[in-house]
Amino acid sequence: MVTEDGARTLPAPLFLSSGYPLAMPDGLTTEEFPGCRALIERLCDAAEKEDIHDLTEAVRATLTELFRAGEVQFPERLIRPIPDHYARRLLYRCPQGRFTAVLMAWGPGQRTPLHDHAGIWCVEGVAIGSMNVERYDLREQQGDRYRFEKVEELRAGIGDSGCLIPPFEYHILGNASDQDTSVTLHVYGGEMDHCAIYEPEVDGWHRRIEKRLAYTD
Repeated sequence: MVTEDGARTLPAPLFLSSGYPLAMPDGLTTEEFPGCRALIERLCDAAEKEDIHDLTEAVRATLTELFRAGEVQFPERLIRPIPDHYARRLLYRCPQGRFTAVLMAWGPGQRTPLHDHAGIWCVEGVAIGSMNVERYDLREQQGDRYRFEKVEELRAGIGDSGCLIPPFEYHILGNASDQDTSVTLHVYGGEMDHCAIYEPEVDGWHRRIEKRLAYTD
């Protein structure tokens, strides 16, 4: 909703008797929480930029500034880990289809395989804990076999964030802690409902496997 003076507002949700929302206007999929309005308003403003580098940099700056300042406190039920793999929960879907914001909760030691982002830009920021990040560049392809080179490896802490803009979209993410949960927010340039993972083979090449993605809970 936009007011007469041009400001964007988030109308009050309709709640079920359990306390969970029946419906959230303007794309929010949960109850409001501390820092909610500042986060979503800044993401919406960033998504209106035409140049993809300006857009992703504005999203990256938003996550870095708000997370480092401790201004955003996500609801506990959205940042709970699950036993077998990282949890993936939709936080916000832009009504105009410009982006989605997805929270991921990582139990101790949980990580992804090498994967791509299906040609969609993405900005990822650490909200809680710390993450290991390995970035790869594609060097060669032969049919469904791919050869990658690791070009960066780092540990990201609270407020650290980065951008993936195709064709530079290949990486591995993992919780850097073997004891504590880490939480990341991923902002995608659309609905990220599939990707490809790349399984290593003995000769140093990788085989591409299509993977469907779903939301936890």
